[in-house]
Amino acid sequence: QVQLVESGGGLVQAGVSLRLSCAASGRTFSSYHMGWFRQVPVKEREFVAAISWSGGSTYYADSVKGRFTISRDNAKNSVYLQMNSLKPEDTAVYYCAADLSHRIGVKAGSYDYWGQGTQVTVSA
Repeated sequence: QVQLVESGGGLVQAGVSLRLSCAASGRTFSSYHMGWFRQVPVKEREFVAAISWSGGSTYYADSVKGRFTISRDNAKNSVYLQMNSLKPEDTAVYYCAADLSHRIGVKAGSYDYWGQGTQVTVSA
């Protein structure tokens, strides 16, 4: 079992930065990959970024590449999403997720555990 708790969301203006955090507990954190997804009403959950168990590999959606950075601190059992140059279209509920498989995934179905989500609202 893995428990995930996100934090750091909020209401910000376009152009500013925000950092999301996700604290994990349960299984050994350094043994699984982590990802960030986001979702707006009536749309499917969208891949944002993923990071391998070691932190050595990262993947990004085209829509956030160059603006968002995913990182992890295995000593603190945490994964982060640094979001810069935020746009109104980044408004969504952001979820962190754990992928216990050997191959890191970019689809929501690849992930085994999810946090409760944190709201990010970017005003124009």
